[in-house]
Parts: sequence; structure tokens; C-alpha cells
Amino acid sequence: MNFSEGFKLSGLLCKFSPDGKRVASCAQYRLMVRDVNTLQILQLYTCLDQIQYVEWSSDSLFILCAMYKRGIVQVWSLEQPDWHCKIDEGSAGLVASCWSPDGRHILNTTEFHLRITVWSLCTKSVSYIKYPKACQQGIAFTKDGHYMALAERRDCKDFISLFVCSDWQLLRHFDTETQDLAGIEWAPNGCVLAVWDTCLEYKILLYSLDGRLLSTYRAYEWSLGIKSIAWSPSSQFLAIGSYDEKVRILNHVTWKKITEFEHPPIIANPKTIVYKEVEKSAAVETQKLSFPPTRPLASSLFSIPSKYNISQVPMSLQYIKPVADRANPRIGIGTLAFSPDNCFLATKNDNIPNAIWIWDIQKLKLFVVLEQLCTVHSFQWDPRQPRLAICTGNSKVYLWSPAGCVSVQVPMEGDFQVLSLCWHSGGDSMALLSKDNFCVCYLEREEVK
Repeated sequence: MNFSEGFKLSGLLCKFSPDGKRVASCAQYRLMVRDVNTLQILQLYTCLDQIQYVEWSSDSLFILCAMYKRGIVQVWSLEQPDWHCKIDEGSAGLVASCWSPDGRHILNTTEFHLRITVWSLCTKSVSYIKYPKACQQGIAFTKDGHYMALAERRDCKDFISLFVCSDWQLLRHFDTETQDLAGIEWAPNGCVLAVWDTCLEYKILLYSLDGRLLSTYRAYEWSLGIKSIAWSPSSQFLAIGSYDEKVRILNHVTWKKITEFEHPPIIANPKTIVYKEVEKSAAVETQKLSFPPTRPLASSLFSIPSKYNISQVPMSLQYIKPVADRANPRIGIGTLAFSPDNCFLATKNDNIPNAIWIWDIQKLKLFVVLEQLCTVHSFQWDPRQPRLAICTGNSKVYLWSPAGCVSVQVPMEGDFQVLSLCWHSGGDSMALLSKDNFCVCYLEREEVK
């Protein structure tokens, strides 16, 4: 593994372009676009205020910067640096902005979710969509970019509208059997739309493209319900994480549960591999110490290297008892993600915050548990192979693959704490993001056997 030098960053805003040739990063009101291989600045754009959101168009030719406080979106062209576009929502305000799949329309959601404004970069025309719902995930596009589903709320009822993205014509409009819809997500094949209800009720509904209700699934009643969902890349499985610390897997044929994965604080199965992160004893040669210590030496002294040991089973994981009388308790499956080859599912139980569980989807059983020294902030699969990158808010990055796992110290000056990460589409590099800086980590390409 090789690491680049550090570059200025704010708001954890760093994104690789979809074509994998460039990386965009924001520092306050400046947007920098770099070449992925050399990290030389290709373009430097100055926005009107501090950037709060950034997104590439699907063809990597345009980049959108949103300044929610000012109600402004600025769009920059990579091909024609002199061309730029400014969209001002005025007194309506702005709470969200995103590209349409064609990369030529921008969807802005106004304050209080009064409407969504669709701006065309080609014709400069404006369309309005009324009644968007204020929820966790209210807009979803199919992977092929043909259709958009929008959650709506009118007359105290939930609805879904399906639009054709090419001309924004309404394809279907139907009400959903939800009390207070929380989110929507298309299956990767674009044939089924998953709709889930408020966390106060465990209910997930599956609709076809023509608005028919295919199935309803309820695991239990009278308790906090769904916290997260994830489709497998093949669309064969839907994983549902809930507040009862379990993941339930539904199949795409009958939409019935085929198994459920529990996340107990004690790992008892002797066939489960548990990797436990432990500190290495740092050997410092006192002869080489200068006083006061140099900055690189000082930072390396305070970041103790670590390694993974294989723990004996049974073993106990660090468990936090949630506070029952507060909203949004830290309990249940808050994050889950399938590997790109459909073989593994990684999950995190929020009241066992230092552990990641990796499940074998072919055998439908627990494969590996990783126990970290610190709380897991983020994890993400390599888009090309079953390799998981993890960060825990310290100066290390962790990698797991079926061959084993490794802890790597990021060789940065100062206090570089990795809070988030994102993979390059080729799977051979990733950006490591801290509060004020980012660097690119280059990995040797492992051929998948």
C-alpha cells in the first residue's frame, strides 16, 4: 500500500468521478478537481459560499456544488471551464440537491419540502413536483436511470409517484399502506421498489413497476421496527436490519424470510473466526529521540500500531446498554452492505459499536467477526472484489478479505483521524477522509481467483 500526501478538505466532501479519472474535493468555498493518478490540480473553482454538498454528473462532465444556507446551487463544466451555471431558489430555500441520471437535470428540494424543482441545463426549462415527503430516503432512481420513484405526503396519506426520467412524465401514482413512510429503494434490476414504514412499526412493502403491491412483510408488532435495508447486487435478496438486533433476509421469489441473523454479545460458535484488534507494544529507540520531538515523530509516538489476533471462542464483545428513555436509541442494525459478488453481508449492531459481523450468504451463516479497539465509523466494500475497508476515527485503515485482515497505519503528519472513506470505481485505490484533510491510499490489485 502507498499513500499520497495530505490535501485540505472540509465537510468530508471528497468524491471520485464515475469514470474514475478525477477526484473532487472541497475546502470551504473552493472546489478542486485533481487527476486520480498524479493528484495534480486540473481545475480550481471558487463558489459563492462554503460548499455543503458536492456530486458528479453520471458522465463525469459536470459537477454540482450546493450551498444550502444561501439556497444556491452552482454547476461547473470540466470540458468548458469558462461555462458555469448558478441556480438560486430564492426565498423558497434549499434543503437537498441531486443530479438526475442523465446528468443534464438538477432536482432541488425546497425548505419544508414544499416542492421539488427540476432544472434542465440544456433547455433552461423548469418543472415542479409538488408534495415531496420529508423522510429518510424520499427519492430513488432505478440503476439504469430510466425511472424515478418519489415519496409524497398529501391529505395525511403517503403516496408514491413513478416518473419517466427522459421527459419527467408521470408513469404511475398510487397510495401506500404505510402510516408514516420512512424510505424507498429500488432493487438493482429496477423491477421492484421497497417501501418501509416509520421506525415505530415494522412493515416493508414491495411494489412492481406498474404500482402493484407484490408483498408485505411484518416481522413483529408493538416494538421499534426497521432501521436499515440493503438489496443484494443480484436483486435476489433483501436484507432488513431492525431495532431488535437482527437482520432478516427475504428472497425475491416469494418475498418470505429465508433466515435471520442474530447479533448477540457472546460469540459461541467454534466455527466462527473472531479477529480482535490489539495494540502492538511500541518499541521506541531512545537514542533517536530529540527534544522537542519533530512533528512526524510526535504523531507516530501517540499513534500506537495495532494488529489482529484470532480470539478463542466463546468470547464476549463490548456491549453498550442503550438508554431506554431517549429518542433514537443506539440499538439495532444501523448499517449493512452486501459485497459486490453477492457472497458476503457486512453488518454493524449499534449497541456493539466496535464490532463488524461478516455473514456468508451462500451458506447463510456467520463467517467472521472483527472486534476493533475503537467505535467503527464507516465501512465500505471494494467495488470489484470481496474486500472490506474499515475506519474507526483513528490514524489507521483496516482491510478484511477472505484471506485475512490487516491494520495499516496512515503515515500522515499531525493528527490525521480517518472518519470516512470511499473506494475508487476500479478498486485499486481509496480516499481516506479526516476532518481537515484527505489522502489517497493506493493498493496493489489482487486478482480474484
